[in-house]
Amino acid sequence: MIYNFRIVSDEVANFKREIQIDADATFLELRNAICESVGYDKTQLSSFLICDNNWEREQEISLEDMGTDSSQEVYLMEDTPIVDFITDEGQRMMWVYDYMTERAFFIELKSAVPGKHLRDPLCSIAVGEAPAQFVEPDLDFKIDTTPATDLDDDFYGSTDYNDDEYDSSGYGEMSLDEQ
Repeated sequence: MIYNFRIVSDEVANFKREIQIDADATFLELRNAICESVGYDKTQLSSFLICDNNWEREQEISLEDMGTDSSQEVYLMEDTPIVDFITDEGQRMMWVYDYMTERAFFIELKSAVPGKHLRDPLCSIAVGEAPAQFVEPDLDFKIDTTPATDLDDDFYGSTDYNDDEYDSSGYGEMSLDEQ
Protein backbone atom coordinates (compact mmCIF):
# COMPACT_ATOMS: atom_id res chain seq x y z
CA MET A 1 0.00 0.00 0.00
CA ILE A 2 1.23 3.52 -0.78
CA TYR A 3 0.61 6.31 1.68
CA ASN A 4 0.39 9.93 0.55
CA PHE A 5 1.22 12.34 3.40
CA ARG A 6 0.61 16.09 3.27
CA ILE A 7 3.06 18.14 5.32
CA VAL A 8 2.50 21.78 6.35
CA SER A 9 4.06 24.27 8.75
CA ASP A 10 2.43 26.79 11.05
CA GLU A 11 5.43 29.10 10.46
CA VAL A 12 5.27 29.45 6.66
CA ALA A 13 1.88 29.95 5.05
CA ASN A 14 2.77 28.83 1.52
CA PHE A 15 4.82 25.78 2.54
CA LYS A 16 3.56 22.32 1.58
CA ARG A 17 5.13 18.97 0.83
CA GLU A 18 3.51 15.71 -0.17
CA ILE A 19 5.47 12.53 0.37
CA GLN A 20 4.46 9.19 -1.09
CA ILE A 21 5.90 6.22 0.75
CA ASP A 22 5.21 2.53 1.13
CA ALA A 23 3.07 1.77 4.19
CA ASP A 24 5.60 -0.88 5.27
CA ALA A 25 8.46 1.65 5.29
CA THR A 26 9.79 2.75 8.66
CA PHE A 27 9.35 6.11 10.29
CA LEU A 28 13.10 6.60 9.75
CA GLU A 29 12.58 6.33 5.99
CA LEU A 30 9.76 8.87 6.21
CA ARG A 31 11.94 11.19 8.27
CA ASN A 32 14.76 10.94 5.74
CA ALA A 33 12.37 11.66 2.86
CA ILE A 34 11.07 14.76 4.67
CA CYS A 35 14.63 15.93 5.42
CA GLU A 36 15.61 15.51 1.77
CA SER A 37 12.52 17.38 0.57
CA VAL A 38 13.27 20.42 2.76
CA GLY A 39 17.08 20.29 2.92
CA TYR A 40 17.36 19.54 6.65
CA ASP A 41 20.32 17.88 8.36
CA LYS A 42 19.48 14.21 8.94
CA THR A 43 21.85 13.87 11.90
CA GLN A 44 19.71 16.00 14.22
CA LEU A 45 17.38 14.49 16.81
CA SER A 46 13.70 14.42 15.95
CA SER A 47 10.50 12.59 16.84
CA PHE A 48 7.16 11.74 15.31
CA LEU A 49 4.17 12.30 17.54
CA ILE A 50 1.03 10.39 16.66
CA CYS A 51 -1.92 12.73 17.29
CA ASP A 52 -5.68 12.55 17.58
CA ASN A 53 -8.03 14.66 15.42
CA ASN A 54 -7.37 17.72 17.62
CA TRP A 55 -3.58 17.42 17.25
CA GLU A 56 -3.25 16.18 20.85
CA ARG A 57 -0.15 14.01 21.26
CA GLU A 58 -0.78 10.33 21.91
CA GLN A 59 2.39 8.35 21.11
CA GLU A 60 6.01 9.24 20.36
CA ILE A 61 8.27 7.50 17.88
CA SER A 62 11.79 8.82 18.43
CA LEU A 63 15.05 8.68 16.56
CA GLU A 64 16.97 7.42 19.58
CA ASP A 65 16.13 5.91 22.93
CA MET A 66 16.60 8.79 25.33
CA GLY A 67 16.61 6.46 28.34
CA THR A 68 13.66 8.06 30.09
CA ASP A 69 11.96 6.21 32.92
CA SER A 70 8.60 6.47 31.24
CA SER A 71 5.82 3.98 31.70
CA GLN A 72 5.16 4.21 27.94
CA GLU A 73 6.88 1.80 25.59
CA VAL A 74 9.71 3.34 23.55
CA TYR A 75 9.31 3.14 19.78
CA LEU A 76 12.31 3.88 17.57
CA MET A 77 11.99 5.18 14.02
CA GLU A 78 14.33 2.60 12.51
CA ASP A 79 12.36 -0.33 14.00
CA THR A 80 8.79 0.92 13.56
CA PRO A 81 6.84 0.49 10.31
CA ILE A 82 4.53 3.40 9.53
CA VAL A 83 1.57 1.03 9.10
CA ASP A 84 1.86 0.04 12.79
CA PHE A 85 0.55 3.50 13.81
CA ILE A 86 -0.98 5.07 10.71
CA THR A 87 -3.88 3.18 9.14
CA ASP A 88 -6.71 5.60 8.36
CA GLU A 89 -6.96 8.45 5.88
CA GLY A 90 -7.05 11.72 7.76
CA GLN A 91 -4.89 10.38 10.57
CA ARG A 92 -2.55 13.03 11.99
CA MET A 93 0.94 13.27 13.38
CA MET A 94 3.62 15.87 13.97
CA TRP A 95 7.30 15.66 13.24
CA VAL A 96 9.30 17.64 15.82
CA TYR A 97 12.52 18.64 14.08
CA ASP A 98 13.83 21.27 16.52
CA TYR A 99 13.79 20.06 20.12
CA MET A 100 15.03 23.34 21.61
CA THR A 101 11.98 25.28 20.46
CA GLU A 102 9.61 22.32 19.85
CA ARG A 103 9.06 23.35 16.23
CA ALA A 104 7.27 20.80 14.11
CA PHE A 105 5.62 19.98 10.82
CA PHE A 106 1.98 18.92 10.82
CA ILE A 107 1.40 15.75 8.81
CA GLU A 108 -1.83 14.15 7.66
CA LEU A 109 -2.44 10.95 5.72
CA LYS A 110 -4.28 12.27 2.65
CA SER A 111 -4.74 8.96 0.84
CA ALA A 112 -3.79 5.31 0.83
CA VAL A 113 -3.49 3.36 -2.41
CA PRO A 114 -3.92 -0.37 -1.78
CA GLY A 115 -2.29 -3.01 -3.97
CA LYS A 116 0.65 -0.81 -4.98
CA HIS A 117 4.12 -0.47 -3.52
CA LEU A 118 7.02 1.99 -3.66
CA ARG A 119 10.60 0.95 -3.20
CA ASP A 120 11.78 4.50 -2.39
CA PRO A 121 9.84 7.45 -0.96
CA LEU A 122 8.92 10.21 -3.38
CA CYS A 123 8.25 13.91 -2.82
CA SER A 124 5.37 14.47 -5.26
CA ILE A 125 4.57 18.11 -4.34
CA ALA A 126 7.02 20.74 -3.10
CA VAL A 127 5.57 24.22 -2.64
CA GLY A 128 7.27 27.11 -0.84
CA GLU A 129 10.41 27.37 1.22
CA ALA A 130 10.66 25.33 4.40
CA PRO A 131 11.24 27.21 7.65
CA ALA A 132 14.81 27.23 8.92
CA GLN A 133 15.65 23.98 10.68
CA PHE A 134 16.86 25.81 13.78
CA VAL A 135 16.15 29.17 15.33
CA GLU A 136 17.71 30.68 18.41
CA PRO A 137 15.50 30.29 21.47
CA ASP A 138 13.99 33.58 22.60
CA LEU A 139 16.25 34.59 25.46
CA ASP A 140 15.49 38.30 25.23
CA PHE A 141 14.52 38.85 28.79
CA LYS A 142 16.21 41.24 31.15
CA ILE A 143 16.80 40.91 34.84
CA ASP A 144 16.13 44.11 36.75
CA THR A 145 19.31 44.84 38.69
CA THR A 146 18.14 48.22 39.97
CA PRO A 147 18.26 48.25 43.78
CA ALA A 148 14.85 48.27 45.36
CA THR A 149 14.01 51.49 47.15
CA ASP A 150 11.06 50.23 49.15
CA LEU A 151 13.01 47.94 51.47
CA ASP A 152 12.49 49.23 55.00
CA ASP A 153 12.00 47.84 58.52
CA ASP A 154 8.76 46.19 57.44
CA PHE A 155 10.67 44.11 54.88
CA TYR A 156 13.61 43.13 57.10
CA GLY A 157 11.87 43.24 60.45
CA SER A 158 12.51 45.51 63.37
CA THR A 159 16.11 46.40 64.16
CA ASP A 160 15.29 46.90 67.84
CA TYR A 161 15.93 43.84 69.97
CA ASN A 162 13.81 43.45 73.07
CA ASP A 163 14.90 40.77 75.52
CA ASP A 164 11.33 40.47 76.86
CA GLU A 165 10.00 39.42 73.43
CA TYR A 166 12.27 36.40 73.21
CA ASP A 167 11.07 33.21 74.87
CA SER A 168 13.92 30.76 75.11
CA SER A 169 12.01 28.04 76.94
CA GLY A 170 12.05 24.84 75.01
CA TYR A 171 15.45 25.61 73.42
CA GLY A 172 17.55 23.79 75.93
CA GLU A 173 18.35 24.48 79.53
CA MET A 174 20.48 27.55 79.02
CA SER A 175 18.72 30.89 79.43
CA LEU A 176 19.68 34.10 77.70
CA ASP A 177 21.22 35.38 80.90
CA GLU A 178 23.59 32.39 81.04
CA GLN A 179 24.95 32.87 77.52
